[in-house]
Amino acid sequence: MMYDRKPIALAAIAALALGVAGAALAQSAGGVAAALANGSVGEQADGYLGFRGAASDGLRAEVEAINIKRRAAYTQLAAQRGVTVKDVAATVGCETLQTRVQQGRAYLLPDGVWRTKGADPITLPAYCGGN
Repeated sequence: MMYDRKPIALAAIAALALGVAGAALAQSAGGVAAALANGSVGEQADGYLGFRGAASDGLRAEVEAINIKRRAAYTQLAAQRGVTVKDVAATVGCETLQTRVQQGRAYLLPDGVWRTKGADPITLPAYCGGN
């Protein structure tokens, strides 16, 4: 994936959107927190939560609700900053992978392979600026 990025605007967007994304997750029921802890749900490089395996309808609904809140926040920030929603989401995804995925938690890179965070930093997609 390649994103048309406007670095100056996107740095501010990432900080704002991470706060909103975190608030959306904090407002979720315990099902999502448990699913994140056991690795059946994880963060994706695209800025949204995803499923690593099968999930109940209830868990799917909770994750979908969080992703809807994230998309709304990304859409608002994109309009304010004159960038695309995809750029905002990808920027937040990069920041989340770099700073918020805890050891032992699942994450998904654009190659479609789910991984579990170890002690080493996550190797970020090239559009994140690498590490």
